[in-house]
Amino acid sequence: MRHRYHSCCRRLVELLAHPSFQVKELALSTLMKFVQLEGAHPLEKPRWEGSYLFPRELFKHPCGEGVGGAGPAWMPLGPVGTWGGTHPSTPQAVVRGLLSPEEDQHLLLSQFREYLDHDDLRYHTMQAAADAVARATDGHPEVPPAFWDNTFTLLSSVSLPHRDCAVSSFYVKRTEPSDKWKVAHLKEHRKAFQAMWLGFLKHKLPPSLYKKVLMILHDSILPHLAQPTLMIDFLTSAYDVGGAISLLALNGLFVLIHQHNLEYPDFYRKLYGLLDPSVFHVKYRARFFHLVDLFLSSSHLPAYLVAAFVKRLARLALTAPPEALLLVLPLICNLLRRHPACRVLVHRPHSPELDADPYDPGEEDPAKSRALESSLWELQALQQHYHPEVSKAAGVINQALSAPEVSIAPLLELTAFELFERDLRKGPASVPLEFVPAQGLLGRQDSLCTQLFTLC
Repeated sequence: MRHRYHSCCRRLVELLAHPSFQVKELALSTLMKFVQLEGAHPLEKPRWEGSYLFPRELFKHPCGEGVGGAGPAWMPLGPVGTWGGTHPSTPQAVVRGLLSPEEDQHLLLSQFREYLDHDDLRYHTMQAAADAVARATDGHPEVPPAFWDNTFTLLSSVSLPHRDCAVSSFYVKRTEPSDKWKVAHLKEHRKAFQAMWLGFLKHKLPPSLYKKVLMILHDSILPHLAQPTLMIDFLTSAYDVGGAISLLALNGLFVLIHQHNLEYPDFYRKLYGLLDPSVFHVKYRARFFHLVDLFLSSSHLPAYLVAAFVKRLARLALTAPPEALLLVLPLICNLLRRHPACRVLVHRPHSPELDADPYDPGEEDPAKSRALESSLWELQALQQHYHPEVSKAAGVINQALSAPEVSIAPLLELTAFELFERDLRKGPASVPLEFVPAQGLLGRQDSLCTQLFTLC
């Protein structure tokens, strides 16, 4: 009977790769039902009374393809001709079937996500995923991209509760839960969550996956780690990559700096280096400028540093599109409001000529850029911009800056299409004329010529 049961489970796992999604869904639901029943009625006797038993063999430990065969060519083999040393009669893992190296399993993983609401299934899913990644990459650097995509989909579906008392929903029903079970403690869940993500991120991932991880790292991963500071190496290396990956790494670095006292001496220098013309055209522009505004909000920053950022933004504004200018110009004015020592850039009595501007835009170190010796002549040039809203925003610098700052939040997502539509809704402006407008084809409606023309 046990042999027939294992054969049935192996066949169900094979059906997780069936071309029909309905067959996949039914096979997954049947396997999860087997997990629940085998947990309630274990095939092995418990080691001690009240011990916690979960069908780990069915859930995560696979054998080879078919009955006792070898695993895929890219997977390592264990002793005695088995995959990872598992007994040949053990059914293939449910998680192994979900993390297919050959096809996209996103739809099936979305169905599996509903099972992750149960604490015991979530805990063992994290352990199974970490084990699958370790086995897949052991001695095999070339892992199929489909495996990484499926793994990220599964890992990003795991969400931990914020309070320890919330760990109470078990898929495998137990009459009397015990405090001795690891699965009953949020601390153990955090450890498993951390081991799962660290084991995944230590490998060389495709650039598209790096971006997806960094998009969710600050709010979906870091708050649930047992030791968030272990992500320092990953974030600093991502910050050094450059381009969009560096922009996305800013969120996670900010969390570590602000909440976990991370010291990063070259942080502002590298942030200054990210300001180039391409930053106005990336799709992460809103997130980047929100963080730049946040990083430069401290009143303890030296004046030379803030002046360097102001000058770099003003110089880049000369070639920026109108929708970006409507964001950058208020940001520059806000920086001058926060740091009065930088207002010398506006009220310099003897400003240098344009061809003798001491500011060095090619200098990577903001301390050596000589920004405080320069002036914001770029804003005066933008007052002649072809777009009236841009010229109006640049003209604010000619007046005394008001004390309250201007919120840039509504301008972060402004696009060229929205700007164009907003201009169209305004309609044509009424222009005063110096002549009497015509009242009819041949004069007024009640004139004699009009009446004769009508009769004819």
